[in-house]
Amino acid sequence: MARRHDYRPHGVIPAVLLPFHDDLSIDEASFRSHLADVAATPGLSAITINAHSTEVASCSFDEQRRVLDVALDAIGDRMPLVNGIWADGSLQAAEIARMATAGGASALLVFPPAPFTLGQSADMVVEHFKRIADASDLPIIAFQYPLATGQGYPRDTLMRLIAEVPSVAAIKDWCANVQQHEMHVRVLQSAARPVNVLTTHSAWLLSSLVLGCNGLLSGSGSVIPDLQAQLFEAVRSNDLARARALNDRIHPLASVFYAEPWVDMHNRMKEALVLLGRLPRAVVRPPLVKIRAPEIERIRGALVQAGLLDGATGRPLG
Repeated sequence: MARRHDYRPHGVIPAVLLPFHDDLSIDEASFRSHLADVAATPGLSAITINAHSTEVASCSFDEQRRVLDVALDAIGDRMPLVNGIWADGSLQAAEIARMATAGGASALLVFPPAPFTLGQSADMVVEHFKRIADASDLPIIAFQYPLATGQGYPRDTLMRLIAEVPSVAAIKDWCANVQQHEMHVRVLQSAARPVNVLTTHSAWLLSSLVLGCNGLLSGSGSVIPDLQAQLFEAVRSNDLARARALNDRIHPLASVFYAEPWVDMHNRMKEALVLLGRLPRAVVRPPLVKIRAPEIERIRGALVQAGLLDGATGRPLG
């Protein structure tokens, strides 16, 4: 299926997981099933692949291309795909952008290069994104990290980036600072050329959405796409009572998924899908390792609290 030429990043965009066999090869059959399960959720605008949630850092270029091919074949007739651009060099990032564009993606999610942790300038940021934009005409989502990591973009840098790279259509906001997050919502979405703010503050999603974000892009959407879509709609409809009730179901899962160490968040989500009978195994690629039994039991308890798993029988609900 060809890309959606009119797609603009907005709304609820789950970032799916990538299942592996015990030998660490990609389990394409389980990936197709997972994609179909998430894509069947009402109220989504797109699905993200080749991102943190699919353990992109451990995937070769050819594997990333295969992930895109499989996703397009599995669900490309149903909704747009956002393809992650994970690369430490701008030339490599541009190569991935060309691949994703030719392969049928509808938007790009650009991760900040790791060298920015040693210090960045606005010139460097703009140059990196221009290289990607020159390689693709797809809309770009800039992944905004916390400033403390060195990979987040200060306000002036972000505003210059948006002015000089017109294909930047949204940010995936993980600034981890409420005041900065609200500034992004107010300034970017009301700009002369509006840029959508897609929150990824999944540990405090209700609080984030009420600030007025035009969407959310989250790995936990791989497990609870329905609850996230319903929460987004409740907030947009100003139905606070329903939003709080939905958040009460989401909160137990957010608490276990986004516990320390954060690097295990998607590892935990895989375990949740195994408990729900949606994945056959929760294999992750090194340096990630399987989480221990006590933590899996905490995930089980959170699924029960969320109303997704029967505590007595262990069977999925709903």
